[in-house]
Amino acid sequence: MLSDPSTSSSQFSLTSSAPEVKLEFYHPGHLEALMKFELPTEQHRFTALPVEVLERALTDPDRYPVVITAAGEAVGFFILHIGTGILSYQSYTSTPVPELMLLRALLIDYSRQGRGYAGQAMRQLPDWVGQHFPEIRELVLAVNVKNEPAQQLYSRYGFIDQGMRRQGIVGLQWIMHYFL
Repeated sequence: MLSDPSTSSSQFSLTSSAPEVKLEFYHPGHLEALMKFELPTEQHRFTALPVEVLERALTDPDRYPVVITAAGEAVGFFILHIGTGILSYQSYTSTPVPELMLLRALLIDYSRQGRGYAGQAMRQLPDWVGQHFPEIRELVLAVNVKNEPAQQLYSRYGFIDQGMRRQGIVGLQWIMHYFL
């Protein structure tokens, strides 16, 4: 879901010069910046660009597009998904679907990677979800087994691999959990 496999994990560390990151629900003022997001092919195979998923998210009341901003500018994006559209993840957890949320399509725009934005966003995510979705008790995500930088990021910020796997479009995926 994130980053270039050839980069080191230190790419995600927070630096003192990194602007403060905020998580915001998508609004039309974000559109122009999000449509310019880019990823190299080796990263794009693991996640979708906002231009590819935003319309569906905006027409599905169970999908919540979230923009990661730094110094007021969009630097990243992801979707939080609830409801019957995530029923296929029920078999990977004992959490009832009404209390389960799927994190999908996480990315940091390629030109903004390496500045600690992903780590700051993941650090804030549990409290942010708790504030906006108090009924949610678990976050779940699927990350490709070949996407080691993303696996490391999620693990560093509290997501747990309980050994569950599923076949994704581009290969085997780990199912990772964060219990709120």
